[in-house]
Amino acid sequence: MDELIAILQDIDPDVDYETEENLVDGKVLDSLSILQMIGEICDTFDITIGPKWMRNENFNSARKIWAMIQAIRQEEE
Repeated sequence: MDELIAILQDIDPDVDYETEENLVDGKVLDSLSILQMIGEICDTFDITIGPKWMRNENFNSARKIWAMIQAIRQEEE
C-alpha cells in the first residue's frame, strides 16, 4: 500500500490519503488526476483496470483503491 500512497502523493501532496474517503465524489481529484493515477497504478502494479472497475466507489479512498488492486490481481492470476 505504500507504493499506492506514493503514487497518490505525487499527484496531490496536500491530500491526507490515509483518511480521505471522497477522492472522486468530493472532487478532491479532478478527471486528469484520476487518469494519471490509473495509468500509474496499472504500470506500478502490472494490472489492467478494465471497464467493470471504473466506478467512483473504487477510487474514493486509498483503502478502496488498494482493495480494487488486490481484487484485480486475484482475477488476473
